Amino acid sequence: MKDTAATERDSEWMPLTEHLGELRKRIIYCLVVFVIGLVGGLFGAQPLFDYLVAAAPVDNLDLHAFSPWDAIGLFMKFAILISFVLAIPFTMYQLWAFVRPALGPKEQKATLQFVPGALAMFLVGLAFSYFVVFPMAFLFTEKVTGNLGLEQTYGVTQYFSFLFNILLPISLLFELPLLILFLTRIGILNPAMLRKMRKVAWFILIFIGVLVTPPDVVSDSLVAVPLILLYEFSVLLSSMAYGKRMRQRKQRELEMELEE
Repeated sequence: MKDTAATERDSEWMPLTEHLGELRKRIIYCLVVFVIGLVGGLFGAQPLFDYLVAAAPVDNLDLHAFSPWDAIGLFMKFAILISFVLAIPFTMYQLWAFVRPALGPKEQKATLQFVPGALAMFLVGLAFSYFVVFPMAFLFTEKVTGNLGLEQTYGVTQYFSFLFNILLPISLLFELPLLILFLTRIGILNPAMLRKMRKVAWFILIFIGVLVTPPDVVSDSLVAVPLILLYEFSVLLSSMAYGKRMRQRKQRELEMELEE
């Protein structure tokens, strides 16, 4: 009896252990690609640094290192950023591969399209945050510094930390429509849940907009409004995907009834 009970428990836990093993394998793959991208990022760090300095919102940006580790730390941050961008599509593919067994053939094809879409949306968010949000925030700080009669001295670490703290959160938020659509396609989210979360989501997005922009209504609106529209677009995509999913389910049920 004990052996039988132990066998039953093992059979119950085996699917869970297999899923955890599969998840661990996918995570290891992502880490390997990230490390490979990090090596490539070390070669791309210098050109990216030169471009960002040359394209700064002010002319003749003069950066200073206040610590012997500033240059090395900044070099590694650039390499990590490049590796992160390169790893996005591969990570999305691994996520798709992990949930693929639970999807039908049509759902597998539909959700596979998110892999290139993830990189495209991240780059759109990167462009919006760099060309719109960052200049507003930077020039505002310049104006305040000048009004106080202070001379601005730019530390290289402080300057790029300020830049990355704006770019990365907004760029990741631009993945929201794809993430919500993906979770709707696999049945985790639905439009009703998103509508219930609307007030909380709006508050979070407005808070992020206020946090990364100068404290004035115009700048806050220029960031918060697109983020809110992004969420509403996500709800619309979720409604379309959920409706299609329900129609397919009804069609399958009708086909099963006809076969019986």
